[in-house]
Amino acid sequence: MNRMRLRIAERLKESQNAAASLTTFNEIDMSALMDFRKKYKDEVLKAHDIKLGYMSAFAKACCLVLKEIPVANASIDGGDIVYRDYVDLSVAVATPKGLVTPVVRNAESMTMIEIEREIANLGKKARDGKLTIEDMAGGSFTISNGGVFGSLYGTPIINLPQAAVLGMHTIKDRPVVVDGQIVIRPIMVVALTYDHRLLDGREAVTFLVKVRDYLQDPAKMLLA
Repeated sequence: MNRMRLRIAERLKESQNAAASLTTFNEIDMSALMDFRKKYKDEVLKAHDIKLGYMSAFAKACCLVLKEIPVANASIDGGDIVYRDYVDLSVAVATPKGLVTPVVRNAESMTMIEIEREIANLGKKARDGKLTIEDMAGGSFTISNGGVFGSLYGTPIINLPQAAVLGMHTIKDRPVVVDGQIVIRPIMVVALTYDHRLLDGREAVTFLVKVRDYLQDPAKMLLA
């Protein structure tokens, strides 16, 4: 095992041993967000030279909900709970040497385009092996996108000392009931693994429902 793999193994086992991990799931109808991306992606690419993906929308929705449910952005320090008035967002990136989680600093104050640009920059540094310790230190909440590899379901593991991690998965067309009619919609299953020492079930479920509601109606994020 190389040094990075050894360190990853240590961190994952530490999380498994220390956190009271529990995972809650929900489904997101991605129709509105896919339409939003289709409408603006060419304009964003032309104006900002940035490819508009789904990660920035998920990041923005999480930042808004973390303001409403601050314990999901907190951590345990001995016998104390440390709350934060900012979101340093860890974004899981797969590299040939292993999974790394570079941090988007102060994501709560960024626009979706700024978040997308920073994620792209950090992803390139990760793939080029140029990430520093500072790039990966101090995140307060993590988003992991297993959907890019085709994952349908999964329970992401908490990145201690963080309180929670959001797992995104692949988008599949599925029959769903809308207004009493069966229709085909693009559905993504999302998972929130949380530390039950900090978050109760009600808070965790509410967090995921609020994220879902923002992403099913992206314009609401402009009003928050």
